[in-house]
Amino acid sequence: MTPAGSVRRIVAASIVLMTTAFAACAEDVNDYPTAARVEYVFGCLKANGETRQVIEQCSCSVDVIASILPYERYVTAETVLSMSQVRGNLGAQFRTSEQAASALNDLRRAQAEAEVRCF
Repeated sequence: MTPAGSVRRIVAASIVLMTTAFAACAEDVNDYPTAARVEYVFGCLKANGETRQVIEQCSCSVDVIASILPYERYVTAETVLSMSQVRGNLGAQFRTSEQAASALNDLRRAQAEAEVRCF
Protein backbone atom coordinates (compact mmCIF):
# COMPACT_ATOMS: atom_id res chain seq x y z
CA MET A 1 0.00 0.00 0.00
CA THR A 2 1.29 3.45 -0.87
CA PRO A 3 1.58 6.27 1.65
CA ALA A 4 -1.13 8.16 -0.24
CA GLY A 5 -3.48 5.17 0.12
CA SER A 6 -2.81 5.02 3.87
CA VAL A 7 -3.50 8.72 4.26
CA ARG A 8 -6.78 8.37 2.34
CA ARG A 9 -7.90 5.54 4.60
CA ILE A 10 -7.00 7.51 7.72
CA VAL A 11 -8.85 10.58 6.43
CA ALA A 12 -11.87 8.47 5.47
CA ALA A 13 -11.92 6.80 8.89
CA SER A 14 -11.62 10.19 10.60
CA ILE A 15 -14.54 11.57 8.60
CA VAL A 16 -16.69 8.58 9.50
CA LEU A 17 -15.86 8.97 13.21
CA MET A 18 -16.55 12.71 13.17
CA THR A 19 -19.84 12.22 11.32
CA THR A 20 -20.94 9.57 13.79
CA ALA A 21 -20.04 11.78 16.77
CA PHE A 22 -21.84 14.75 15.23
CA ALA A 23 -24.95 12.65 14.54
CA ALA A 24 -24.98 11.44 18.16
CA CYS A 25 -24.75 15.02 19.42
CA ALA A 26 -27.47 16.14 17.02
CA GLU A 27 -29.78 13.39 18.27
CA ASP A 28 -29.24 14.55 21.85
CA VAL A 29 -30.07 18.15 20.92
CA ASN A 30 -32.98 17.18 18.68
CA ASP A 31 -34.91 14.96 21.06
CA TYR A 32 -37.69 17.58 21.17
CA PRO A 33 -40.48 16.80 18.69
CA THR A 34 -41.15 19.48 16.09
CA ALA A 35 -44.63 20.07 17.49
CA ALA A 36 -43.20 20.84 20.95
CA ARG A 37 -40.70 23.30 19.47
CA VAL A 38 -43.43 25.01 17.43
CA GLU A 39 -45.72 25.23 20.46
CA TYR A 40 -42.91 26.85 22.46
CA VAL A 41 -42.18 29.36 19.68
CA PHE A 42 -45.88 30.28 19.34
CA GLY A 43 -46.14 30.92 23.08
CA CYS A 44 -42.91 32.90 23.03
CA LEU A 45 -44.17 35.01 20.12
CA LYS A 46 -47.40 35.81 21.95
CA ALA A 47 -45.44 36.88 25.02
CA ASN A 48 -42.78 38.94 23.22
CA GLY A 49 -44.44 40.41 20.14
CA GLU A 50 -44.90 38.91 16.74
CA THR A 51 -41.98 40.26 14.73
CA ARG A 52 -39.37 38.58 12.57
CA GLN A 53 -36.67 39.33 15.14
CA VAL A 54 -38.73 37.71 17.90
CA ILE A 55 -39.20 34.59 15.74
CA GLU A 56 -35.42 34.27 15.54
CA GLN A 57 -35.03 34.88 19.27
CA CYS A 58 -37.75 32.41 20.23
CA SER A 59 -36.33 29.76 17.89
CA CYS A 60 -32.92 30.30 19.43
CA SER A 61 -34.46 30.08 22.89
CA VAL A 62 -36.08 26.69 22.36
CA ASP A 63 -32.84 25.39 20.85
CA VAL A 64 -30.89 26.50 23.92
CA ILE A 65 -33.45 24.95 26.26
CA ALA A 66 -33.31 21.70 24.25
CA SER A 67 -29.52 21.67 24.53
CA ILE A 68 -29.71 21.99 28.33
CA LEU A 69 -32.84 20.10 29.32
CA PRO A 70 -33.79 16.64 28.03
CA TYR A 71 -37.28 16.56 26.51
CA GLU A 72 -38.61 14.24 29.20
CA ARG A 73 -37.59 16.72 31.89
CA TYR A 74 -39.11 19.59 29.87
CA VAL A 75 -42.45 17.74 29.69
CA THR A 76 -42.33 17.15 33.44
CA ALA A 77 -41.74 20.85 34.13
CA GLU A 78 -44.49 21.93 31.72
CA THR A 79 -46.88 19.52 33.43
CA VAL A 80 -45.95 20.96 36.82
CA LEU A 81 -46.60 24.48 35.54
CA SER A 82 -49.98 23.49 34.17
CA MET A 83 -51.11 21.38 37.11
CA SER A 84 -49.95 23.86 39.75
CA GLN A 85 -52.67 26.21 38.50
CA VAL A 86 -55.39 23.68 39.39
CA ARG A 87 -57.23 24.58 42.57
CA GLY A 88 -57.57 22.24 45.49
CA ASN A 89 -55.56 19.26 46.69
CA LEU A 90 -54.44 18.14 43.25
CA GLY A 91 -52.89 21.50 42.41
CA ALA A 92 -51.40 21.76 45.89
CA GLN A 93 -49.46 18.54 45.35
CA PHE A 94 -47.79 20.09 42.31
CA ARG A 95 -47.12 23.36 44.12
CA THR A 96 -45.51 21.78 47.18
CA SER A 97 -43.76 18.65 45.90
CA GLU A 98 -39.95 18.68 46.03
CA GLN A 99 -39.76 16.78 42.73
CA ALA A 100 -42.08 19.28 41.07
CA ALA A 101 -40.02 22.19 42.37
CA SER A 102 -36.83 20.56 41.11
CA ALA A 103 -38.24 20.06 37.60
CA LEU A 104 -39.53 23.62 37.55
CA ASN A 105 -36.17 24.99 38.71
CA ASP A 106 -34.40 23.07 35.93
CA LEU A 107 -36.74 24.61 33.36
CA ARG A 108 -36.31 28.10 34.78
CA ARG A 109 -32.52 27.79 34.72
CA ALA A 110 -32.64 26.66 31.08
CA GLN A 111 -35.00 29.54 30.23
CA ALA A 112 -32.70 32.03 31.96
CA GLU A 113 -29.74 30.75 29.93
CA ALA A 114 -31.83 31.00 26.76
CA GLU A 115 -32.78 34.57 27.69
CA VAL A 116 -29.11 35.52 28.08
CA ARG A 117 -28.04 33.88 24.82
CA CYS A 118 -30.97 34.82 22.58
CA PHE A 119 -32.62 38.05 23.71
